[in-house]
Amino acid sequence: MSLLTIGTVAFDTIETPYGKAERIVGGACTYISYAASYFIDQINLSAIVGADFPASEIEALKARGVNLEGLAIKEDGLSFFWEGKYHLNMNSRDTITTDLNVLADFDPVLPESYKSSAYVMLGNLTPAIQKKVLDQLDGSQKLIAMDTMNFWMDIAMEELKEVISRVDLLTINDEEARQLSGEYSLVRAAQKIFEMGPKFLVIKKGEHGALLFHKNDIFFAPAMPLAEVFDPTGAGDTFAGGMLGYLAKSDDVSFENMKRALIYGSAMASFCVEKFGIEALKNLSQEQINERMKQFSLLVHYTL
Repeated sequence: MSLLTIGTVAFDTIETPYGKAERIVGGACTYISYAASYFIDQINLSAIVGADFPASEIEALKARGVNLEGLAIKEDGLSFFWEGKYHLNMNSRDTITTDLNVLADFDPVLPESYKSSAYVMLGNLTPAIQKKVLDQLDGSQKLIAMDTMNFWMDIAMEELKEVISRVDLLTINDEEARQLSGEYSLVRAAQKIFEMGPKFLVIKKGEHGALLFHKNDIFFAPAMPLAEVFDPTGAGDTFAGGMLGYLAKSDDVSFENMKRALIYGSAMASFCVEKFGIEALKNLSQEQINERMKQFSLLVHYTL
């Protein structure tokens, strides 16, 4: 099965209590693609970069089986850049710099081979761009997922709701779920969001795990307790990549399998935060992933 991911391929400068990493490769598409590549080998990426993006990083993505036919390279521009500083608790951060650069002109045109991708992950972009991608799909998709953020709720709520009405799975954090629904209770928030159209909802709670909602069913996946979290940047996108990668590999979108996918997503995210940027995702072994999944199993196993 194939997975289409659309979003950013970018540079980040990140400062945490554990150090600072300058102009490292990041972006939603990058994290999603690396995480998904451990499950499937048909990943179609759509993004834009400038001439400053390293050829070595493009080759590294190709080596993971990522199809870059949809990666636009603008020779007279610079890649998207974000700089942030995390507070001591790592749950909050300050944005220092956001330079859209070539992303300001991103107008995705999907290659023909992308339009029939069975699984789709719309990264956090403007609702207008997400809608444009949906309009180009051929309608054969088995699952379409999307991420968004409170910024789009502030400035483009109606357009955002239109996109949400066309997807199967929405992934947002708890603060965003409350803003989108107008409800403080996450259970009530899920009910309101289902009225907007999606069949599944994942509410991410950072170090406190994630909740999966479907109709009247709820499942909770914990986050892996780690001694040190070096960099939380990209953890949500890595989570989505692992989840969608597993769903595409198993080709099963039932609630039971979605629960397993949630754990796989959490496992991949737990690797991501152990190093800066995408470094921890580049050379994982299947044995490492299997061992991490066993650890997750022990976290939630009990006998009545």
